[in-house]
Amino acid sequence: MTTRLLTLAVVSTLVLPVGLAGQDVGLPLGTKAPDVTVVDLDGKSVHLGQYVGKQPVLLEFWATWCPLCKALEPSLKAAHAKYGTAVKFVAVGVGVNETPASIKRHLAADPLPFPVLFDANGAAVRAYQAPTTSYIVVLDRAGKVVYTGAGAEQDIAAVLQRLLAD
Repeated sequence: MTTRLLTLAVVSTLVLPVGLAGQDVGLPLGTKAPDVTVVDLDGKSVHLGQYVGKQPVLLEFWATWCPLCKALEPSLKAAHAKYGTAVKFVAVGVGVNETPASIKRHLAADPLPFPVLFDANGAAVRAYQAPTTSYIVVLDRAGKVVYTGAGAEQDIAAVLQRLLAD
């Protein structure tokens, strides 16, 4: 499974057109968010469901080695600066060629302003049907999927603005 996910991530990085950004990929819209257990970077269990039901949630399936994730980072940081009090941002580090230690080293040099968790066994990747890294899932306050997208050209601020206006 790990080799398959890595191959998919690499191929997707090379062939995903910019136009795919903001398309309905991965989990179908309207799906209830799966409650999956991942770990924080210190190895403590974290249920993704703990974030649901309090406020909207943005999940990014992310990797330190992902060029699309790096390209998406400025717009994610800008969206977090604008909407971070109204929306819970969480990065889920995929377990392909990553360890909590490698993620910690990366974040020491290039920090993210929101929590980064680790999906060591791929449970969250499977549950959220992540087709690639740089995959974004936005959940409304009730925990329903209202947006999915992949790629570097996603307009996250516009997605969150529409969500919060409703």
